[in-house]
Amino acid sequence: MNISNNCVASFHYTLTDSTGKVLDSSEGQEPLSYLHGAGNIIPGLEKALVGKAVGDKLNVSVAAAEAYGERDDAMVQQLDSSMFSGIDQIEVGMEFHAETEHGLQVVTVTGVEGDQVTIDGNHPLAGVDLNFDVEVTDVRAATEDEIAHGHAHGAGGHHH
Repeated sequence: MNISNNCVASFHYTLTDSTGKVLDSSEGQEPLSYLHGAGNIIPGLEKALVGKAVGDKLNVSVAAAEAYGERDDAMVQQLDSSMFSGIDQIEVGMEFHAETEHGLQVVTVTGVEGDQVTIDGNHPLAGVDLNFDVEVTDVRAATEDEIAHGHAHGAGGHHH
């Protein structure tokens, strides 16, 4: 069976940036499973996996626009620390959920100077071209529940 819409594909991967730095890997873990066509993985990788089968190995370069998007400077803001009520110590690296015009979004504190807190709503990999070394380990038809829920169930997928 080849990877196509409404199938569950599983694969091992190593993710690197343009300098070759390893950013993530499934090594020593279960393969990643996803429902193809449901937008569960970045668009550039999903497109590259179309038609692949068990045992296929590929190297995929994904431009930032087809990964986590380009960086958007409008998503970086300075706020007064009073906006973080109930938080005693605000530190760089802390993450918060913020309600935005696009819905709930994770923002990361990137700077603290006095009463000014800088937050960044960009994904940490926004603006980064990515490289994936992939090995397809399984391809199967998705169940009706998986299609209805929009994601793979079971090992390497979502658990209810």
